[in-house]
Amino acid sequence: MMKKYTRPSRKIPTLRDTLGIDTLPELIGYSTDKYGDNVAYRTPRGNAVYELTYGRVLDLVGKFARNLRELGVERGDHVALLGENRPEWGISLFALSWIGAVAIPLDARASLDSHNFILSFSSAKAVIVSAAYMNDISSLAPGLSRLRNVIPMDTIEDVCRRYAAGQPMENVPPDSLLEILFTSGTTGDPKGVMLSHRNIMSNVDDVQRTISYGPTDRAFSILPVHHSYECTGGLISTFGSGMSVFYGRGLKPRDLLEDMKLSRPTIWLSAPLILEKLYQRVHREITGQTGIKKLLTSIAPRSYIKRKIRRSLGFDDIRLIISGGAALPGWLSSGLSQYGLDVIQGYGLSEASPLITVNPPSSPRHESIGMVIPSNDVEIRDTDGEGNGEITAKGPNIMLGYYKNQAATEEALTRDGWLLTGDIGYFDEDGYLYITGRKKFVIVTKGGKNVYPEEIEEKLTKSPLIEEALVFSPDDAQIQALVFPQMEEVQRRIERMGEDVTPENIWLLLRHEIRHANRELEPYKKIGHFAVRLEEFPKTTTRKIKRYLFKDLRLTPDTRVLL
Repeated sequence: MMKKYTRPSRKIPTLRDTLGIDTLPELIGYSTDKYGDNVAYRTPRGNAVYELTYGRVLDLVGKFARNLRELGVERGDHVALLGENRPEWGISLFALSWIGAVAIPLDARASLDSHNFILSFSSAKAVIVSAAYMNDISSLAPGLSRLRNVIPMDTIEDVCRRYAAGQPMENVPPDSLLEILFTSGTTGDPKGVMLSHRNIMSNVDDVQRTISYGPTDRAFSILPVHHSYECTGGLISTFGSGMSVFYGRGLKPRDLLEDMKLSRPTIWLSAPLILEKLYQRVHREITGQTGIKKLLTSIAPRSYIKRKIRRSLGFDDIRLIISGGAALPGWLSSGLSQYGLDVIQGYGLSEASPLITVNPPSSPRHESIGMVIPSNDVEIRDTDGEGNGEITAKGPNIMLGYYKNQAATEEALTRDGWLLTGDIGYFDEDGYLYITGRKKFVIVTKGGKNVYPEEIEEKLTKSPLIEEALVFSPDDAQIQALVFPQMEEVQRRIERMGEDVTPENIWLLLRHEIRHANRELEPYKKIGHFAVRLEEFPKTTTRKIKRYLFKDLRLTPDTRVLL
C-alpha cells in the first residue's frame, strides 16, 4: 500500500525565471511591446477567419478604455461582462483593467434570474454584452437601479474608430481588485470570489515558470472564458506569451471538429467531459472497424495509428493538452494516451486564481493532480485512518475573500491566510498530489469508515456503458448509486442480444457493470442498490453534477428506473 504524506517532498521543477509583473495592464503593455506583430486572436466569422494582432489589441484596449471613461466608468467601478468566447471579451476585460475598474464575468449559460441576482448584488454600474444576450440584459436593466449603461460588445471596433488615441494606462496597485468571479457551485450557493491583480498575475507567473510555451504556439479555446481556469490560463497567461488563441464556435461535434482542424493547435486547455466525449468517439471508430479496415489497423504500427488519429482531429502539431475544471479519471488519461493524445492534469479552485498544482509535462502521473506550483505552500490537514485529509493552500494567488460575505470568508480562509479547499487528498513520496473526494460529500459509515463518492463514481464511469454516476448513502449504511447510461452503446449491446431496449433491460445490462465495479471495492464501499436515470444529470456550468438537488434521494429495493 502506498505511503501517504501530508506535505510535498518537492515542488514542480521550474523552467524559467519570474516575469516580475504584478498587474494585468503591465502584462498587456509588456506583451504588446514584445509581440506587437504576432497574431493574438483568430476566430471563424462568416466564411473567413477574423484575426487581430497584439498591436491591434493594444490599440483597441486603449481606445475602448477611453470610451468607457466617457461613459462614466471610473476606477473601482464594477462592470459585468457577458458574451460567448470571442476576442472582444478579452479586450473588454483588458480595457476595464486598464482604467482600474473591476470586472464581473457572467456565465453565458446561466439563467436570467442568476444574471439579475449578480448584477444587483455586485452593484454593477455597467454591462458589456454581446448581441446574443442583449435582449436578456435589456429586459433586466429597468429593475437595476445602479446600472447606468448597457454597452454592446459587438461594436467595440466601430466605437474605437472615433478616437485618434487611447486612454493612458492607470497606475493600478497590485492588491487592488481585478475581478469578482461568482462560483456556480454544486451546493446551490453562489459566492463572489474577489481576486486582485497580484492574485491573477502570480498564477500567470507560475504557469510560465513551469510550462514550456511561447510565441510560436497556437492555443484552442472552447471552455467558457468567464470561468477562472479559462480566463487565467486560456486568456491572460496565453496573452503574456505572444502565442495566438483560436476561439472555437462551440461544442457541437461538427463545429468543434472543423474548428480544431482549422486552428491546428499546439496547446489545448480542456475539461474531462469534453475529453471523455473525444475518447469515446475515437474508441468507437477504432473498435467498430470491420473487414479490411480492421485487419489493416491490427497490423499497422502503433505510431502510425496515433499519427492518423491526431491528423483526423487537426492535432498534427498538438504537444500539450491540459485538463482542469474537474477531476480527470486516470483511466481516461491512460486511454487517450494509447491513442496518441497525452493529457496532463492540473488542480485548483476559483479561490486560488485558480491553479494550485499541475503535472510536469516531462513526467506526468495519470492518477495525480500534479505537483505544487512554485509560489504556493500546500498541506494536508486532519487526516483520517487511511492517510487522507483536507488539502489546504497558501500563497499570493489566494483570494482576498468572498464579496459581501464575511462568514463564508472566515469558513474558507484561516486567520494566517490558508485556504481550506474542502477537497480531500494526500501526497506521495515524490511530491505528487492525489485527490480522493470532497469533504462535504464524504459518507461516514456506521462503522466509522470514510467513503468518498467520487472514488466509486470514477470506477463506474470507466464502463463504456455508463455516461454519468452519482453515488450517495441515504442512511450512512447502504451505498447507493444513480447512473445515466451511454445510450448509444447500451442500445447497441441490447439489440445485439436480440432484446428490446426497455428501461428494465437497461437496468439488467448495467447490473453487470455495477457488479464488476464492486469487485474492485472494499466491502464497506460496495454499491448495495442502484437505479437508472434516463436523462443527464443537471450540472453547473463547469459540468459538475448539482449534488444538492439529490440530497434527499433514497432508493427503495424495488426502484430500478427514475424517470
